[in-house]
Amino acid sequence: MSQTTDNRLRFRNAPARGPAVAANAMAATSQPAATLAALDILKSGGNAVDAAIAAAAVLCVAEPMSTGIGGDVFAIVADRHGVHGLDAAGPAPASATPEVEQYGPRSADVPGAVRGWAALSERFGRLGLDTVLAPAIAHASNGVAVGLNCAAMWEHAPTNPLGPAPKVGQVLALPELAGTLSRIAEEGPDAFYQGDVARAICEASWLEEEDLASCAARWVDPLVRRYRGVDVLEMPPPTQGVAVLEGLGLLEELGEPTICNQILAVSAALDDAFAAVRDGADVGHLISDEYLRRRVLESPRLVAELPGGTVYLCCVDADGLAVSFIQSLFEHFGSGVAVPGTGVVLNNRAAGFWLEGSVAPSRRPYHTLIPGMLMTGSKILGPFGVMGGYIQAQAHLQLVSSLIDDALDPQEALDRGRFRIGGNCVALEESLWDLEAKVKSLGFDVMLDPGREEFGGGQAIFLGDDRILGGSDTRKDGFAAGF
Repeated sequence: MSQTTDNRLRFRNAPARGPAVAANAMAATSQPAATLAALDILKSGGNAVDAAIAAAAVLCVAEPMSTGIGGDVFAIVADRHGVHGLDAAGPAPASATPEVEQYGPRSADVPGAVRGWAALSERFGRLGLDTVLAPAIAHASNGVAVGLNCAAMWEHAPTNPLGPAPKVGQVLALPELAGTLSRIAEEGPDAFYQGDVARAICEASWLEEEDLASCAARWVDPLVRRYRGVDVLEMPPPTQGVAVLEGLGLLEELGEPTICNQILAVSAALDDAFAAVRDGADVGHLISDEYLRRRVLESPRLVAELPGGTVYLCCVDADGLAVSFIQSLFEHFGSGVAVPGTGVVLNNRAAGFWLEGSVAPSRRPYHTLIPGMLMTGSKILGPFGVMGGYIQAQAHLQLVSSLIDDALDPQEALDRGRFRIGGNCVALEESLWDLEAKVKSLGFDVMLDPGREEFGGGQAIFLGDDRILGGSDTRKDGFAAGF
């Protein structure tokens, strides 16, 4: 395989890759090392939650511009007892000033990822943090080979706190991160939120020790709406999950699930989400039948968007436990602040307060992170998600429509061409370029985008009666695999 000179992924006409298949358990991530770590945990007696945490920690090493222990986590866990939403996003500092900054020490919110790992492990895990963090510690100490997409994202990141972009295949080690992960494995999450690591984070940012010490994960009820007989589950505010459900409701109101109708539906839904989604907001009215019937007649337009860097992964096990898991620094390398001596790169999630016009102390901004889950009643169909900042809700709608309306398998649905809306412009991937005239007739400007890096990247696993099917987006470096 040849590599473009600037490491960017371009559209490639190649034979389609079939879905991964398994009988017992499966993991799907955006980096090979993370998928392999998850499978090792599953084979050694861990469950899907143990595997998800192990994979997430490895991704902090293998894709450090997109995720890290300086970021946030959201997850949906489904088991025989119900569905459980994990919200592990930290707030802005209590002493925050109103000015919104996109990068730097004053763009970071309290990192919730480690609290989220601990909460998941304590409630659902079998093996403990010491065991599930071991693969990430080994990779951070010994190094992991850098993938094509990872190298491209590093090269074009707006900030670069970990040094020059590595070449594809170069072995990357993060020994300081290995040390911090080792402390978390041995001492638990307090090793991150108190003591030397916490003090170093505070010295490098506007966060204070009290902000870190009070950080807590929350268990919440996911939002749900039925789309053509399938229950779609998304996370409530401060995430944009309601935009997916409203968009699917509008798409159903519009009739045929064409690309043009998808664009109209998702643009209206995002317009509403930008206006309504706030920390603690009640957004249930946006997915009521009455509101959807009224909203479908109105003309939406979007505000501008910010890019994002995120990892999404999913795991299922032989006991019927399914995990949809997303973790992020927000933009690539987040704030651009690397905390000396710790390997921690801080998020720039406070930049999301731009939608409100000012930073709200001790509150969370609009979050792009949305894990998804499909069910029919109490039966789990499977976890899904697409990473990539504000495209996530757009891509969720496109993916769900491909899976449900067109009955595509997870790999086929993930690899299908996507659109991306920003402002009054719709960008189309190459396989959708023949729709240019139709999209323009809706009143949008159209950009024919030859690249793939701005259209997100996802994973999905489907549970059948006697088989498991999985997919991992070819826009990323990873794969789905099981046994």
